[in-house]
Amino acid sequence: MAATKMTQSQLIKELAAMVEVPNKVAKAFTVAYAEMAIKETKKSGVSVLPGIGRLVRVDRKARIGRNPATGEAIKIPAKKVVKFRVAKAVKDAIVPPKAKK
Repeated sequence: MAATKMTQSQLIKELAAMVEVPNKVAKAFTVAYAEMAIKETKKSGVSVLPGIGRLVRVDRKARIGRNPATGEAIKIPAKKVVKFRVAKAVKDAIVPPKAKK
């Protein structure tokens, strides 16, 4: 059986219940939290989400790639991308590390 994903409204309801606030306050918090993370990543290149991970802006260099349909070499320009780096505690909680022998 496939697990269902948590929707935004389910997340807001659960967050509101956990901290005992109305749904509107929980929604306002999540929106403000996301906006703050975006603003900080734009400004400094990194935004730490405590206990979860960090958003990191990375500059990719220009490179040569291949068109998969024709095999022709193409130039891929330099660009900025955003990556999410998961905190070690979260990674270990979701996928426990294998025990060493």
